Amino acid sequence: MSTLQKILVRARRQVFSEMVGNNPSRFHGEGYDFIELREYMPGDDIRHIDWNITAKMQQPYIKIFREERELNVVIASMLNGSVHFGSKKFKQELIAEITALSGYAVLHNGDLLSTFTFADKLYSVTKPTKRLFSIQTGVENILDFDALGKQADYRLMAQTLYKRVRRKSLIIIVADFFDIPDLKLLARKHEVLAVVVRDRLEEHPPPMGFASLVDPETNRTLEGDFNSSSIKAYEAKVKQHDRQLFERFKKDQIRFCKIYTDDLAGVQLRRLFEGR
Repeated sequence: MSTLQKILVRARRQVFSEMVGNNPSRFHGEGYDFIELREYMPGDDIRHIDWNITAKMQQPYIKIFREERELNVVIASMLNGSVHFGSKKFKQELIAEITALSGYAVLHNGDLLSTFTFADKLYSVTKPTKRLFSIQTGVENILDFDALGKQADYRLMAQTLYKRVRRKSLIIIVADFFDIPDLKLLARKHEVLAVVVRDRLEEHPPPMGFASLVDPETNRTLEGDFNSSSIKAYEAKVKQHDRQLFERFKKDQIRFCKIYTDDLAGVQLRRLFEGR
């Protein structure tokens, strides 16, 4: 069985047997159809009281609506060179798994799904649909992507999504976020969730002594003595970066979670969708 097939089978089984079926967004569609009037009952939303009818009938009546609940969900993946790394599995594969899990949850909920893949530019798009084949296409686009030598352009991502996604939507951005993006404008127009994908080894590398490392984004070689003190300094910089990243997300009212390559992605996603 190929990696693509394994990801799709596991994701579909997990979503349809374990994950929450409730809508993961605080949005509830974009309109309502009026159906009828009925007498007010304890617990009804007082905002739906029809005051004209209430005054005529001398008792409270409320309007009953059928909600147009269909939601547009966009999954945007940033596939720069640094996702071509992993001690358990590549971060790129984890991004594909997260896309599959989120995609099946979206379609299981009856909502529209579209996917975008970015790096230094926009590489692929799937149009909004409720068809299952779109999940396979989106995951395939991620797995087949050659991330080496590609740099992340979060500004381009934010501008592209702002311009191309016109309807108010739930946008899930999946990336390793080693840059701090400006998503403030995008988050004002849409509900934005950020999924930070990491490998524990890149946050806590072991002392290696003198070594040569290749930057997967620029293909440049970095040589040096990676001893205990330099590793501690590196770990401190990563912690500081993540602190600033998470503060920025909170300031822009973006819900977020971090998922490692050895985590159960479905568990972390469920907590994110439930707002925990």
